[in-house]
Amino acid sequence: MTQTRQIHLVRRPNGKPVAADFALVEVPVADAGEGEIQVSALIMSVDPYMRPRLDADQALDAPLLGGGVGRVVQSRNPKFKEGDLVRHGAGFRETFVSDGKGVSRLQRDPDLPLSVYMHALGGTGITAYGGLLETGALKDGEQVFISTAAGAVGSVAAQIAKIKGCYVVGSTGSDDKAAWLRDEVGLDAVINYKTQDLARALKDATPQGIDVYFENVGGAHLDAALPRMNVRGRIPVCGMISTYNGGGEGVQNLFSLIYGRIRMEGFVASDFAHLNAAFVADMTDWLKSGQIKYQETVLDGFERAPEGLIGLFEGANSGKMLIHIAD
Repeated sequence: MTQTRQIHLVRRPNGKPVAADFALVEVPVADAGEGEIQVSALIMSVDPYMRPRLDADQALDAPLLGGGVGRVVQSRNPKFKEGDLVRHGAGFRETFVSDGKGVSRLQRDPDLPLSVYMHALGGTGITAYGGLLETGALKDGEQVFISTAAGAVGSVAAQIAKIKGCYVVGSTGSDDKAAWLRDEVGLDAVINYKTQDLARALKDATPQGIDVYFENVGGAHLDAALPRMNVRGRIPVCGMISTYNGGGEGVQNLFSLIYGRIRMEGFVASDFAHLNAAFVADMTDWLKSGQIKYQETVLDGFERAPEGLIGLFEGANSGKMLIHIAD
């Protein structure tokens, strides 16, 4: 039996997480038994949804919940062979043993980097795809607003809307991210909500109103978007990151839902399993043709996972936050 490392939550965060909420723990790991596989982690994903789980779903003194890509290093399970790349939701563990449940083989396109299967071709990608096209019922040529448009989900949603011929406005929190959205992604208008009056800037940027607001933030963003929504507009709610560390801004304009006949609906990635084949085909083509661009913030070293999670709430990431463990 050998040793491996895990990231544990050792206390509940009070507001924004800090390094002392986590611990790097060394534990034994068994060899694969009958029907089992042993997996070595390659890349781990750090995502905003992890923060609310720290308050309840995440057990203390246990591996931090999360997903990643790994390689099978031992197999006594006929569904897997040694060397297979796999997706998993086994949490922040460098090496782990599994009976195969919750682990799936990854069929990688050799012309694409492995990291894209952690964002554009992974959970964040299908979240954007299904949230925009199914929950948001996007029609070609509509008026679209995306909050946190430089983030892992927002940037994909914004680019899908552009591919569909829409007029797209995005918000972000830095000049560098705004420049990337304008110059590289090609959005029609970009708002830096930290340096501009959000409500005024959004009104100026949406002279034809908003048909679909892809919601990632809540608070002031939602309050600014509601009066701009067109009749029978849709607000697919992917996240509300402004509230995840407690507090948050109030929303005054919810009455707009009534007379605007606006539909506001939450969703999660697992709602869209039935879209997976179409998503993989479309996203692979868009990535290989350059229609979908992306940014990655990659921290080298398993032990840096808490730093990555904390960094999400400090604006430290451009695009997807990833933890690189091994090649």
